[in-house]
Amino acid sequence: MVLDKLSDSLKNTLQKIAKSLFVDEKLINELIKDLQRALLQSDVNVKLVFDLTEKIKQRALNEEASKGLTKKEQLINIVYDELVNFLGKEQHRIDIKQKPFKIMLVGLFGSGKTTTSGKLAKFYAKRGFKVALVGLDVHRPAAMEQIEQVGKGANVQVFSDKKIKDAVEIWDKYKDEMNDFDVLIIDTSGRDALSKDLIIEIEEVNKKINPNENLLVISADIGQSAQKQAEQFHKSCGITGVVVSKMDGTARGGGALTACAVSGAPIKFIGIGEKIDDLEQFNPQGFVGRILGMGDLEALLEKAKEVIKVEDAEDLGKRFLKGDFNLIDLYEQMEAMSKMGPLSSIVEMIPGFGQLKLPKEMLQTQEGKLKKWKVAMNSMTKEELEEPETIDGSRVERISKGSGIPQSEIRELIKQYRQSKKMVKMFKGNKGDMSKFMKKFGGRLSMGG
Repeated sequence: MVLDKLSDSLKNTLQKIAKSLFVDEKLINELIKDLQRALLQSDVNVKLVFDLTEKIKQRALNEEASKGLTKKEQLINIVYDELVNFLGKEQHRIDIKQKPFKIMLVGLFGSGKTTTSGKLAKFYAKRGFKVALVGLDVHRPAAMEQIEQVGKGANVQVFSDKKIKDAVEIWDKYKDEMNDFDVLIIDTSGRDALSKDLIIEIEEVNKKINPNENLLVISADIGQSAQKQAEQFHKSCGITGVVVSKMDGTARGGGALTACAVSGAPIKFIGIGEKIDDLEQFNPQGFVGRILGMGDLEALLEKAKEVIKVEDAEDLGKRFLKGDFNLIDLYEQMEAMSKMGPLSSIVEMIPGFGQLKLPKEMLQTQEGKLKKWKVAMNSMTKEELEEPETIDGSRVERISKGSGIPQSEIRELIKQYRQSKKMVKMFKGNKGDMSKFMKKFGGRLSMGG
């Protein structure tokens, strides 16, 4: 997960609140010290940390608990609220309104612009848009080769020219062809610093292209200095938002996130890994929910929508609630989950699961089991998949020989199926809540039966 250490520290802090007998000034002071330590270790600016924790302290000491909340719940709610405000308060989505919608990326050398351009291309292509990449980095050696490779990875059209050394000229060459696309992701040149030359070039390209969005790509590993960079680019180029890349694998991500949040340029996306799908729309509420172990249901549903058709999800939901749940459904569920990403990143989005602090080794083992179970299911008959209760000892032996999967693994699969059936019965007793969940997913589901 992104910001693992910060997340673990904050979860421990919340556990301390949950386990305490009552809320008093001593507990609040301990909470403040824990928060300060956790944020400073994540490279958040000292002044920002003390401003934030002072707000939390004053609210905790002076606010009465809201109706229906205990004092402990109120305290946790205050921490959540203030952290959300700290990271920009609300989500800033990009709304694709016209064709072609032009998203231009700017930034310094090494920020991850070209990689991010591919991730953005894949992000919008998965949402049904016809996307093209435009390579306008005419200075960096091998920039055009890289964007061609990135385009192949995203499976989108690329407009570039290795021979032309003028960005505006490349744009003019392809501008008529580019009108056939819904979204254009435009990669531009970078520099070692925000120099006069770079500003002039960006302004020239900006004037020619007139992008709908002008996004600054900043690497998370630069920490607090992200603020100065964001402010400089905002002033010089009128950026409309920030993409914080390389959020995985750096302890300085907290510094970069908070620095951008106070720069006046909203964070719109974060890069959370090296793979082309490792890009997320930044939502302060969901992000804070995740690092506090409260989950991020919206992000989970967003990922699910990428791999499951809404109609299929509705149909599966109806079958779940009726109890018509078999191994084929379990198989489809596993297929969808494997497409959604690593199990460790999915688990942290499920409300409540983040608090369990499940070991990464255990989750990796579980991912391995899913692969074996899928192989075993391929050796089952249609009857066995639809009526798992018919699978007795002799059938387990036959399935094992056919698939090469040990009998113990197949028995574990059957056990998992039975546990899932029990969960279905629990949901059946709580139809209202499940209905809300499914409606949020599909928007049109009406529960029957």
